[in-house]
Amino acid sequence: MAARQQIEAHRLAWLAWLQTERRYGENTLAAYAADLDDYLRHAGADAAPDRRCFRGWLADMAARDLARSTMARRVSALRGFYRFCGRTGRMTVNDLSWLRAPRPPKSVPKPVSEADARALLAAIFRRRGDDWTKQRDFALLMLLYGGGLRISEALDLTRGDAPLGEWLRITGKGGKVRDVPVLPAIAGAVNTYLDGCPFDGGASGPLFVSARGNAYGARAAQRLVETLRLELNLPAHVTPHALRHAFATHLLGNGADLRAIQELLGHASLSTTQRYTNVDEAHLVRMHRETHPRAS
Repeated sequence: MAARQQIEAHRLAWLAWLQTERRYGENTLAAYAADLDDYLRHAGADAAPDRRCFRGWLADMAARDLARSTMARRVSALRGFYRFCGRTGRMTVNDLSWLRAPRPPKSVPKPVSEADARALLAAIFRRRGDDWTKQRDFALLMLLYGGGLRISEALDLTRGDAPLGEWLRITGKGGKVRDVPVLPAIAGAVNTYLDGCPFDGGASGPLFVSARGNAYGARAAQRLVETLRLELNLPAHVTPHALRHAFATHLLGNGADLRAIQELLGHASLSTTQRYTNVDEAHLVRMHRETHPRAS
């Protein structure tokens, strides 16, 4: 019992450190906690670094048909936990080089086409409901597609943050701050929504609110896009996050610099942004054939 209590104390200290020092959000913390808990359930009372136990955990996850990307994320969480415990003297941690997950397959983002993005935005105004809620949904999706925001970043905005000027300051993952240029169409959409919104929680209140005046939730935004997707018979990968992918892909397709896209998306590593070059292969091939002097 004492060993379990000690491990739980280590776990809580690690999560508290992630929250205060790394400034991880609630969703990220919940994911890290769930990943670590999966290992702790397998390991039992003794959760000190053990190669045999770790290999058994990998086999157990494989038997549950977990995706390699999920396994890699859970191993990453476990490695972070052990490093924290070793650095703070909570455990004796000598070598973690063996703590590796199966290499996940390279994933390519699935964006929304320009035509589908336009259709998605236009379909909002053909739905039933109050005009102000339609303006809210339009402004929200415009921020995702026109500004490249994550859904959590858009929904975390307050009225005081309302993107009505030329720039919007966003605090993204890990507390990383970036400045995003605001298209006039986005500022206009947000302004129209605010003019019609019957709720005003002040500068510190949420920018996007529900029909009852509460903060608009991510699940509601996901349901909105899912409903529009079904109405328009769009591909299953069309989600709020796919609009962020579309933002990056369409910029790249129109000649934007990869480093600039990295800054706009708030990616810590350029390798993350480079995935979009695989998405837009057709455009790159076409551009090469049209512009290279030997193409003719």
